[in-house]
Amino acid sequence: MSGKDDPATEPLRAAARDLVDIAITIQDAAAHATAALTDGALLRALPNAPSAAGPVYRALLRATTHGQGLGHALTGGRAATVAAKAGAMMGAESLAVRVLATSLRLRVAAVALDHPELTGDPMLARLIDAAAADRDLEAVRALRALIKDRGAVHALNRLAPVFGEVLALRALLDENPLNDATAWLIATGKGFATADPITGMSNRAVAALDTGAGAARRIELTAAESARLSTRGSLLGFLGNIGTIGTTGRILIQSVEGPDGVIRHILQAPGMRAGRPDGDSPQDLLGAFSSAVLAHSPYSRALAKAVADYGLPQGAELALVGHSAGGAAIMNLAQDTGFCARHRVTHAIAVGSPIDFKRPADPRTWVASVTNQHDIIPVLDGQGAGTCFDLHPDWYVVDYADSTHLFPRCHGIERYLANLADDLPEARDHIEERLAPFRGPVVRTQAYLLFDRPPDPEDFPFLTVPTHAVDGPGGAVELPIRCRDGGGLTAYFAARPAAAAGLLEGTGFGPAVRVAGRALVVVHAAWNRRSSVGGFRELQVGVVVPGPGRRRSVLVWPDLLRQADVRRSGGFLVGSAVDSETVHALAPRLWGGETCLTSLELRLGAQAAHVAAGQILTLRGRLGPGLPLSDPDLVCYTRGAGGALRSRVRTRGPARLHPAPLLRLAVEPRSSHPLAGRLRELGLDGARPLLCLSAPTRQTLRDAAALVPPA
Repeated sequence: MSGKDDPATEPLRAAARDLVDIAITIQDAAAHATAALTDGALLRALPNAPSAAGPVYRALLRATTHGQGLGHALTGGRAATVAAKAGAMMGAESLAVRVLATSLRLRVAAVALDHPELTGDPMLARLIDAAAADRDLEAVRALRALIKDRGAVHALNRLAPVFGEVLALRALLDENPLNDATAWLIATGKGFATADPITGMSNRAVAALDTGAGAARRIELTAAESARLSTRGSLLGFLGNIGTIGTTGRILIQSVEGPDGVIRHILQAPGMRAGRPDGDSPQDLLGAFSSAVLAHSPYSRALAKAVADYGLPQGAELALVGHSAGGAAIMNLAQDTGFCARHRVTHAIAVGSPIDFKRPADPRTWVASVTNQHDIIPVLDGQGAGTCFDLHPDWYVVDYADSTHLFPRCHGIERYLANLADDLPEARDHIEERLAPFRGPVVRTQAYLLFDRPPDPEDFPFLTVPTHAVDGPGGAVELPIRCRDGGGLTAYFAARPAAAAGLLEGTGFGPAVRVAGRALVVVHAAWNRRSSVGGFRELQVGVVVPGPGRRRSVLVWPDLLRQADVRRSGGFLVGSAVDSETVHALAPRLWGGETCLTSLELRLGAQAAHVAAGQILTLRGRLGPGLPLSDPDLVCYTRGAGGALRSRVRTRGPARLHPAPLLRLAVEPRSSHPLAGRLRELGLDGARPLLCLSAPTRQTLRDAAALVPPA
């Protein structure tokens, strides 16, 4: 199960441990000798030393400080540290560093016995040899050749079993004094890497960018996710749950009734959320990094907030299970003395996580660590498969290798789950046995969405507006309609000017805004997924006009992108459709005009769009490249009994302007619908839009239309 247990490698690892002890002894002795030199005690003692001892002292000083001797021994104290760093930059080596480097080379040799691909691959062997021999230029060339031939991910993956040792060798033997402390920590197993082994940049400086008190909000899983959750407590069930909720910024807390009838609880934490740091989720890249190198982080603080909201009784038994960054976060929680004073943390199980230098606050907490030797992530704290130290004799450590060497596949929760289910029966059964009190039916499940800091309320501030009730088909309905989550597509077409003029005749609007002699027509489709009147889709078709009573369309394009509160131009509706009976009944109040009730469809992706409206039209194709902008509001006009009606939709969210879309509008050929006929009159059957605005996610406010006072 672990190469560290292989009798063939134990002599090499034992020798490596002995060399580490020798290196530390030399370093300590050098510190004392340097201190004696710097305060002059040894130099003052030399003239008075016995005749036999004097030459011995001089020989010792010469052997440890002369350039041709064993190596410089300046260490300890500010002046000696500066002198030692200056010597390192000039290429001088200390005896301790030479001994420690030999220890690292022995570890690489020990791992190579378990992983013959390290020496059997000429390109990989060339890189390891160059790094171990302090040949910087050759090491860089070997790494570039390996990446060019295998790719960066595959190259790192092949190095994974000795990744920490190779980095420590480079840091020990290069001329950069900033990474020396990190190299010693990795090589001696005394602590996690406090800085980047290559540049020496402090890890704490990077992790400090991940700030926040942590927060958690209850959420509901989808029906499909809930159906896949395990209904009984078990190791494979908990890991399967982590795979079900995925790296989406969510965690899961469950309660099970054990064999003894006692209710116990399990927190399940996934790994890093994919993508760039988003500033909101503690599961992003920065959160994963800070969870690994710090004793606490926004991720662990958010986990504590979720547990507090869940409402565990004082002293309740709690097991923690985490994958990747989630494993590091649950270990941070386990070593929080305040948290462990409130709850009895019985188990901490980390899979594919860098947790070597974390310690639970409660000595009764049983810890299990499961790592694949080709997984890079557990090596981020400086220790990996090649370590010669037994850092946790009281932990249950499963360190194994399987046939899946490619990262990130070997790091995925699905792969670890498959390994434990099929390849590691002994480890699986042992962990399951220790989790025996948690075997039983799941009696409660709650998911949480985590944040770096407490988020604003869901509707705040955009949707926090006064409301008023109006009569609807099923009772009172609140206006404005508040859509918390939706999307929209707006397409502008060039239409026949005579047909547009005919539609505007007698309305008090016109002429239509023109582009190269053609009338401008807008087609807008929206899917309001979560609104105050339920989910519904809508479609509007309008002729773009400069505004009521305006005869010129100068600078209309900039006006179309202005906020609705100050915009004059808009689309004069020639037809609309909805798929909700409630909204259909409210349409005369919301925007006026003729509105039909029909089936609607809107699918909007990053590169493509598809709109279908019953027996009226389809609009689909590729959107093409887009320019980012804020989602512009919508303004529509209709003709009412008392004059012109103006309706507006205020929007908030990101949008993209597509100047060369490849969509095509098609009118249903045999449709007798009035809106289909108007689209044919405008010449839009088979037309392509001039430009499109797409907003896959947005919030909207739609109030009743207002009467425009006469000029």
